[in-house]
Amino acid sequence: MTLLVATAVEAEADAIRAGLPTGAVTVAAVGVGSAAAAAGTARLLALAEARGHPYRGVISAGIGGGFAGRAPVGATVLGARSIAADLGADSPDGFIPLDVLGFGSATAAADADLLAALRAALPHAIVGDILTVNTVTGTAPGAEALAGRHPAALAEAMEGYGVAVAAVAGRLPFVELRTISNPIGPRDRASWRIPEALSALTKAAAATAPSPSSPSIKGIWSCFDL
Repeated sequence: MTLLVATAVEAEADAIRAGLPTGAVTVAAVGVGSAAAAAGTARLLALAEARGHPYRGVISAGIGGGFAGRAPVGATVLGARSIAADLGADSPDGFIPLDVLGFGSATAAADADLLAALRAALPHAIVGDILTVNTVTGTAPGAEALAGRHPAALAEAMEGYGVAVAAVAGRLPFVELRTISNPIGPRDRASWRIPEALSALTKAAAATAPSPSSPSIKGIWSCFDL
């Protein structure tokens, strides 16, 4: 198994496993939040390398919130970039991102080949930036400010950038995939569609699985010589 799919929680991992052939890839829940995701992913990558069977690519996958007018509930989103949206400094003039502060980058670009393979397997997916936040947006002003700072952002979640950091440290290709469970904005549990988003994850995983009757969708697997 040469591909690692990292989720936040077991419900997401189970949804992805349900769409894949048994043993096709490693799907693991690495924890909620960027720090847990980075540490959990790095540990799995290191253990695999120590066993002499290193992974050759990493996908951060799960459900997330979608920006109104950009990614509707039920949509599948592929991240051209995973961005740590609240990594930086506050100031009287507004938020200053890490890149402007000069302490590195809060942006991790997806691997071009892996992203292209996923786009081919998931032609209805929307492609754009996916934000990683430590505090999920829960107000209309917060959503508006975040959307304004990131005009290419489609969705937000809590783990993508952390998984990306671990993948980049291991010099491995990376991409983030999200299915949308709720609109970003005022916290309204009645509007969440978590079962539907998990079902969409299963369908997305199934769409990437190799099939004798669908040779055109083998691109993602061939990226890793599976």
